[in-house]
Amino acid sequence: MMEMSREAFEDLVSEALDSIPAELTAHMRNVVIVVEDVAPQRGLLGLYQGVPLTERGDWYAGVLPDHISIYRDQILRVCETAEQVVEEVRITVVHEIAHHFGIGDARLHELGY
Repeated sequence: MMEMSREAFEDLVSEALDSIPAELTAHMRNVVIVVEDVAPQRGLLGLYQGVPLTERGDWYAGVLPDHISIYRDQILRVCETAEQVVEEVRITVVHEIAHHFGIGDARLHELGY
């Protein structure tokens, strides 16, 4: 299992977010992204909870933000090198943001995420 400070891990999440094209991030609405130290279950690297943009309608107002969690313990558990952590964080962040845009797991796996 890799060791990495929370601060360094949060920096990697920020860098992953910065790598997403501005054309996409400009469309992200009512969503927060947080680093959590411990996942609720083993093997879970990230989790999107909310209503995808593709499912929001006129009824969507005054709701709590969607929530994307990136789980530090599980990502560090599956990586052996710092380079692997950088790549896994990037993949996980993109994967969970894609859920915000309404892209399902099957399509993400086809795309390599």
